Amino acid sequence: MNGFEIPIFVKWAGGKSQLLNQFEPYFPGGFNGYFEPFLGGGAVFYYVKQKYSPERMVLSDSNKTLIDCYINVRDSVEDLIKLLKLHKKNHSEVYYYKIRDTFNARLGGIDESAMFLYLNKTCFNGLYRENSKGEFNVPFGKYKNPNIVNEEALRKASELLQGVEIVLRDFEEIEGKVSGNDLVYFDPPYHPVSETSSFTGYTNGCFTDKDQMRLSQLYRQLDKDEAKLNLSNSDTPLIRELFDGFNIQVVKARRNINCKGDGRGKINELLILNYATNN
Repeated sequence: MNGFEIPIFVKWAGGKSQLLNQFEPYFPGGFNGYFEPFLGGGAVFYYVKQKYSPERMVLSDSNKTLIDCYINVRDSVEDLIKLLKLHKKNHSEVYYYKIRDTFNARLGGIDESAMFLYLNKTCFNGLYRENSKGEFNVPFGKYKNPNIVNEEALRKASELLQGVEIVLRDFEEIEGKVSGNDLVYFDPPYHPVSETSSFTGYTNGCFTDKDQMRLSQLYRQLDKDEAKLNLSNSDTPLIRELFDGFNIQVVKARRNINCKGDGRGKINELLILNYATNN
């Protein structure tokens, strides 16, 4: 991406690496701080950090396992790589289910982050899904040579995460922390375009229509506070209604997480801005 490295070390539904070329014309001319309240795979953060070098960057998510992993990549990447090498050495289907059981004990620390990344690279379709008990329940993925230890991406991500605030919190908690000189990029779980087309539940608490409404209310409040706002979501009547009056752009995305094979391909997604562009 224009000479910038996008070191994705975790698979996450709805990743934005493929869309950065389409997003580029829609970033505002200047901003001092950057907030991303739905962290996921972090592609937009990596791009913004390298191109714009904001004075302050704050990444957050409500998924504790994901946030802990980012903190460990930032602060203890070499220890994390050593643990991943051990997982790679022992990898098998039997070992996978043993680690899944251990991971679900939620013991915390860098060991849990290493297990999370191991499971992420070896589970079926790279999904992160929890059952009603909060247990990771994705089955084994039968990959011939999974990339369990991506040392280059982990080290580059650690480098880019230096000096970045990483916080566990609900997206609404950024209210009052964002100023008119900041850019906020929202990448929430998408509103389903059909019953089978969208995977919205990364944890046992799904992102509902009420959550989409909460998000739109926060967006409108931050707009009043004069922050610069940029939000991705699916192209559905509800999303267009919730964000009516803002600058709505359409981008094309290839999506692969779908329970029906014929539903995989390029689809319209929305990029919703509260500032004018030349496009």
